[in-house]
Amino acid sequence: MKKRLSRGKRVQEKPRGRWSFLRKRAPIGPAWLRWMLFSLAAVCMGLAVTVSVQLIPCTTLNEVRIWAEASPGRFYMTWIICTVPIYVLGALTGRLWLAGIPIGAVGLILAQVDAFKNKINGTPLELADFGLAGQAGDVAGLAGDLVLPEDFWQAAIGLCICILLLALTQRLTALKGSVRFLTAGVSLAFAVFFWSSEGTGLVAERLGLDFYTRIDAVENYSVHGLTVSLWRDAFLQGMEPPESYGEDYMRQVLHRIDELLAEEEPVTQETPNIIWILSESFFDVNRLTGLEFSADPLENFHALEEESVSGVFHSHHLGYGTGYIELSMLYGLTSLDIPPGTNICFMDDPVYQRFDSVAEQYTKTGNYTAELLHGFDDSLYNRTVTYPMLGFENLYFSEDIQNFGYSIPEGVYGGYYMRDKYFFQGMLERMKALNGQGKRAFLYGITMENHQPFDVDKFNWECQIKLSSDLLLPSEQDVARVMLEGITRADQALGWLTDQLREIDEPTIVVFYGDHRPNLFMPDGNKIYKKLGLCPTNDALKWTPEQVNDLYSTDYLIWANDPALLRGQAGTRQESSVTKLGPQLMELTGGPISRYWRLLHLVSRDAAMTNLSFYFVDGQGNASGGREEANLSPEAEELLELRYAVIYDAIYGRHYITEEMNLPPGD
Repeated sequence: MKKRLSRGKRVQEKPRGRWSFLRKRAPIGPAWLRWMLFSLAAVCMGLAVTVSVQLIPCTTLNEVRIWAEASPGRFYMTWIICTVPIYVLGALTGRLWLAGIPIGAVGLILAQVDAFKNKINGTPLELADFGLAGQAGDVAGLAGDLVLPEDFWQAAIGLCICILLLALTQRLTALKGSVRFLTAGVSLAFAVFFWSSEGTGLVAERLGLDFYTRIDAVENYSVHGLTVSLWRDAFLQGMEPPESYGEDYMRQVLHRIDELLAEEEPVTQETPNIIWILSESFFDVNRLTGLEFSADPLENFHALEEESVSGVFHSHHLGYGTGYIELSMLYGLTSLDIPPGTNICFMDDPVYQRFDSVAEQYTKTGNYTAELLHGFDDSLYNRTVTYPMLGFENLYFSEDIQNFGYSIPEGVYGGYYMRDKYFFQGMLERMKALNGQGKRAFLYGITMENHQPFDVDKFNWECQIKLSSDLLLPSEQDVARVMLEGITRADQALGWLTDQLREIDEPTIVVFYGDHRPNLFMPDGNKIYKKLGLCPTNDALKWTPEQVNDLYSTDYLIWANDPALLRGQAGTRQESSVTKLGPQLMELTGGPISRYWRLLHLVSRDAAMTNLSFYFVDGQGNASGGREEANLSPEAEELLELRYAVIYDAIYGRHYITEEMNLPPGD
């Protein structure tokens, strides 16, 4: 086909290809109308991304509507966050449909990663998790099969349709010349303003959102939704400095800490071997009302309680968080102490050296060698970096342990992971080796046999103890039996270990605790705790403080092969927590403990065992919805303020007294 031009020249018209409609062609309509249509289309595409992202956790459009109506502020904030980059990219590229592709893809991917994370461990995606991005494959491998659900494909199809409509109507939204230049400049300026802490805070305030108060990740997600919770993490500020912060103020803090510590009676130092065991997802299943067992699954644990210090262990997590619990326990910090969006396992290296760890209370003051043993590989939680900075001289993972050169009749593996019994044999081998060198052992062990996934065939359908329940369907009981078998095996391995230690002359203390309860999902997506009537929903923010206190807890014991090491406390019950167990051990072994850990001991004993934004447990084990509701005494409030000042000075401030906090009181 030929086309005659006004000047009489003939040119060959290019044939239209299949995708010719995507090429830039002459726009339709006046510039002002195209600009209005461009703006309207960008806003509509932002809405489409907002709905698609929320469709994955809500599963239906009606649930998305309910979510939006429940909190219009978070809905509009999400809409703005999704719209701004689409508008800017559309103006810069001149193709609005092209801008919708990356923003829509990123939104879908984050929403599905969030859904998978909830499936793996029952907690939402948070900004701190991006520190584990390089280990996503290893994390997913611990979860079993992950399949993209139907709602993901529905959301993806919906976005594709919206992008196609933008492509088909691009001539109506095309911006040219000065209009495009001006639109790009103004929108980019707004984006820069919006992506600043002042700008996003101003917009959030107009929408009735609090972008300043530090809250726990679970609460943040429940209140704000995925997009706004991640955005909020990115712009939250860290701890505010104490009033009158400066060197004189911190010297007064140091003096007051010494005054309080001088009131404590000195304890004679003991130097036993220490075997500290994090037993994956271990807790007393007898606490689950609605389940009946043919025998006691914790036969050994309950027998050992009679000769141990034992009790409820208040965790910071339910269903996940092993690495975060380790760091909090060994270092004394929690997620609310560090900058928002920071993963406690991936902080800047110098931060891990501001305070001496629990292990260094022994390696720096006694003839101890600290070692880590882990029943899996070294891929997760940055342990190969953090543990050496916390004073651990050697790290042994699954392959290293198997190279110790011993065997047990049952074999190395139980279920998907290393057997606890085999693992405990490895800990004994290292203790004997260190003792043979004239050293005392400080061994921190992390078991894996009871780790998720709780697939029904994990232990080849074996369950040594029969389980029954009128509240669970047969398919649900099958899942519960996997949990039961894993905990039973952990209990049996503990009994075996303590039997071995009874035959050893070397004085040894065993610290044994469950890091968190398993996040046991039933086939219909509900947790076993909801099925058994222990909580009303899967959302922890809708639980009472008593329900959180129950489900965010496991069990622990401190046992010794020489009862004298427990200083007359054998057989006693004491509640403990992530931040109390270390000071508890130090209290038993005595010695020149640093000011820092002596202060944390006072805090955990007299003020707070657990201090999360939506969950607080005071020193007596009383639970409330937060510190403000706890009705603490002036003495307890003072201890918390002293801790706050010390943490601020070390993590955010000028380190006026950080060095002195690592010394014994009076030094």
